[in-house]
Amino acid sequence: MTFTNAPFIDPARPVMRMRPFKAFGHFRNLVKDKEDTAEVFHIAECLPSQRLLETARAFCASDYGRNLMESEPVLPDLLDDHARLEAMPAGSVAHAYLAFMRAEGLSAAGLVAEHERILIGRPRFDDQFQWFANRIRDTHDLVHILTGYGRDALGEQCALGFSSGQYHGLTDVFLAWAGAAEIKRRIKSDAPVFSAIREARRNGKAAAPIYAQSVATLLAEPLEAARKRMAIGLPTFYRQAHSRFRAAGINPYDFLAVAA
Repeated sequence: MTFTNAPFIDPARPVMRMRPFKAFGHFRNLVKDKEDTAEVFHIAECLPSQRLLETARAFCASDYGRNLMESEPVLPDLLDDHARLEAMPAGSVAHAYLAFMRAEGLSAAGLVAEHERILIGRPRFDDQFQWFANRIRDTHDLVHILTGYGRDALGEQCALGFSSGQYHGLTDVFLAWAGAAEIKRRIKSDAPVFSAIREARRNGKAAAPIYAQSVATLLAEPLEAARKRMAIGLPTFYRQAHSRFRAAGINPYDFLAVAA
C-alpha cells in the first residue's frame, strides 16, 4: 500500500465531534475489562484532537515522514517477525520487545485485529492520517519497552501519559488521568500516582518521538543506547509508586485482588 500519493485527509472522512460524556462511558467499560481494547478506539472517536491533527499533518508532509511511508507502510509484519527479531543483537530493543510480547501473550497483529473488529461495516479511509494513526497504534508496545513502564494499571496510564506528551492526543491524556484517578479511588495508598503521570508526560514531551523513528533501525539498536539517544527520562515516580504499593502489601499487577 502506498500512502505518499494519498491525501492527508480523505474528503469523505467525517469530521468527528467532541463527546466527553460518551468517552467516559466507554472508560467505565474499560475499567471493567482492561483487555477490551475496542473501548480505547471508541474513546478515541469521542475525543478528536486538533493538535494531534496538526502534529500528524506536519509529520506526513516532512521528507522524513514521507520516507517512512515508503519504507515502513505497515508495521505489524515487521513487529511479529520473531525470527528476524531474534537474529538481532543481544541486548537490543528487538530482544526486549520479544520478551515483553511473549510474556504478555501479545502480538501486533492481535491489536490490529481488535481494531478491525470494531470497524466492521464502517467506511475505510486509506489516507495519510490513517497511516499516522496506525503507526501510533502499532508502536504502543515499543513505548512500554523504551520507557520502562509495565502493563500494570499504573504502567499503562504512564505509557499513555508519555505518548500524550509526544503527539498531543486527547485520548491518551484522558485515559492517563482518568485511569490514575481510578487507581487512587480504588487503592488506598500514599503511592505518588499522579506524580508518575505528570512525570510521564514531561518525559514524553522531552524525548524524541517514538512514532518518528525508523522502527526497523530502532529494533536493532541496543536498548540503553536507544533510550539515551532519544533522551527518554527515567520513570522515577512510577518506580516509587511500585515500592509504596509493595510496602503496603499491594501487588501493583493485581489491584483487583485488593479492591474486591
